[in-house]
Amino acid sequence: MSRLFNLSELKPGDEATIHDIDNTISESGRLRELGLCDGTPLRVIKLAPLGDPMEIKCRGFHLSIRKSMARRIRVRCRHRGGHRRENY
Repeated sequence: MSRLFNLSELKPGDEATIHDIDNTISESGRLRELGLCDGTPLRVIKLAPLGDPMEIKCRGFHLSIRKSMARRIRVRCRHRGGHRRENY
């Protein structure tokens, strides 16, 4: 089985599946409402010039989240780097 990463550790082009979200953060409910649930595939699209926030594509839409929040989302990496074209 592949190792778990924090979403904040991924780079543009990396693809992953959400393993879990830290329920102790107040925004966890909002993230779930936006479709970030366990088992959801996503792709990192880009990072802001200073690295924060990061843009991800999930369930067909783009979402920008702060690195501090991304550190609380654990993912299992499916593909590192490159620009594979898939629907999310």
